[in-house]
Order: sequence, then C-alpha cells, then structure tokens
Amino acid sequence: MTIESPCNQICTLDPRTGFCIGCGRTGEEIAGWIAYRPDERRAIMARLPDRLNDLQAGQPKQGAPASGRASSKD
Repeated sequence: MTIESPCNQICTLDPRTGFCIGCGRTGEEIAGWIAYRPDERRAIMARLPDRLNDLQAGQPKQGAPASGRASSKD
C-alpha cells in the first residue's frame, strides 16, 4: 500500500516558522507521517498551500502547527 505524501525531496525546515520549505509540513508532521490516519494526512495536506504561500511571501507565521496529531480545530 502506498501512502500519499507531499514530500518533494526539498527537506529544509524554516527556522522562523518550523515548516519545511519544500512541502510545508512541520518536523513533527514529517516524522509522524506514516502513523497518521488517511483523514489526518488529508487534513494536514489541505493546510500546506497556505503555509507554503506564507513562506514564499515572508509573512508572519499563520496557522501555528498543531502539537501532536491533526485535529479538527486546525
């Protein structure tokens, strides 16, 4: 079974936001990716475009990364 991943092999965490500049995930999300349920991975992936846009624009951190597993409040 293949697990969908947003990884594009540009694995560098932005020190200001904690987001990967390649995919937009946090280090915690990257490390736990395989353990997340499919719905949790989809919820994280839905937030990635905004995170990447913020990184490219140099904007202040928005949607602070959730600690632990994805939740409905994010």
